[in-house]
Amino acid sequence: MQLFIDTADPEAIKKYYDLGIIDGVTTNPSLAAKVGRAYRDIVNEIIQIVNGPISLEVLGTNYDEIMREARALAALSENVVVKIPMLPEGIKAVKHLSQEGIKTNVTLVFSAAQAWLAAKAGASYVSPFIGRIDDIAGDGIELIAEIRDIFDNGLYETKILAASDRTPRHVVQAAMLGADVATVKPENIDKLFKHPLSKDGLDKFLKDFESSGLEPLV
Repeated sequence: MQLFIDTADPEAIKKYYDLGIIDGVTTNPSLAAKVGRAYRDIVNEIIQIVNGPISLEVLGTNYDEIMREARALAALSENVVVKIPMLPEGIKAVKHLSQEGIKTNVTLVFSAAQAWLAAKAGASYVSPFIGRIDDIAGDGIELIAEIRDIFDNGLYETKILAASDRTPRHVVQAAMLGADVATVKPENIDKLFKHPLSKDGLDKFLKDFESSGLEPLV
């Protein structure tokens, strides 16, 4: 499973991309507003940092607006994937954009039926928001399993991009159920690294070596 970082902060993107664990980026104007810089400048910087898919979101909600914005966004870089909301006008745009060779990511997916429609239209990715489903007492992970079955049975090439994770367990379960990508906020990527036994083991190892009186090899 690929790992995307969900942020508009170029510094955070570079930090984790340099670790060799980030395959792509998902971002949007709401995330950019938190950075406090011009959106275009942020996007241009991200494009320079990451050699991988970069999801950029349209603001339009009707077919003509979506098509105009999508074409402009796709022209920024061959790595751009245009993020389009799950609505009938959006799906219509996805169909025509896919025919033009423009990659798309249908976002705000909350049901297997929505994911299926996006795949039929030719979406490159669908983004089920697993955490938000759990927030209303649903089962976001079960949705990943349902979409995986539908895509496998129908031989759809659309990738499942698990979004809106809440815990490291969400990410692990998404990988186990066959999601192609998980997009994770920087603070939750940090959590993926951490386990109390890892820290305790390292502390014990260093303490034992210090008390041994041995000289380091290098």
